[in-house]
Amino acid sequence: MIDAINTSLFTPIGDDGLIGIYLILNGLKVTLIVTFFAMIMGSILGVTTTLMKMSSKWYLNWPANIYVSVIRGTPVVIQLVILYFIILASFDVNKITAAIIAFGLNSGAYISEIIRAGIQAVDKGQTEAARSLGLSQWATMKEVILPQAIKNILPSLGNEFIVLLKETAVIGFIGGVDLMRAGEIIRSRTFEDSIPLFTCALIYLFLTYIFTFMLSRFEKRLKQSD
Repeated sequence: MIDAINTSLFTPIGDDGLIGIYLILNGLKVTLIVTFFAMIMGSILGVTTTLMKMSSKWYLNWPANIYVSVIRGTPVVIQLVILYFIILASFDVNKITAAIIAFGLNSGAYISEIIRAGIQAVDKGQTEAARSLGLSQWATMKEVILPQAIKNILPSLGNEFIVLLKETAVIGFIGGVDLMRAGEIIRSRTFEDSIPLFTCALIYLFLTYIFTFMLSRFEKRLKQSD
């Protein structure tokens, strides 16, 4: 589909404006898909990595520490390029799937640190009380600590989602047509810089505003439930 879009730009299929709108909408769809599924993957990885890092077993916390250090110490665009052109080169993986995996791995490391900070912020008396009632360490973490931690770190998770949304603008480095890449294609076709780039910027701004507004409303509801 992406190859067909790129080819269609150079065939007389109709009005350039309609092609531009189609590219922008398709790029927006790709951006949202990658962001949504990468955030889900990152959340699962984040929780798993946090539990591994907090384990007393070296064969669990060492790999988790290495994973977090490598991901946080390298730019996401390099991770994306290495994953697609080297690690997944021998597999039949499309660009969107590769982007979801790359951004999910990247987000997982940061979410892990966010969750770890949230867990450490929960009063230790909560753990002691749960254990005194006969709950296992895993049950204490699952039923008592994690719900409180997630509630405390919700604003940080929301910020991570917004950062992830903006980071997907580098999908074009592996040939994916996301929102930013769509703007670049329109710019190269029309030789007009301002309109495509400002359009992309305004869409990103609108999306971040909407997600920030939704998050703030959700936080207010949580406070009311307290």
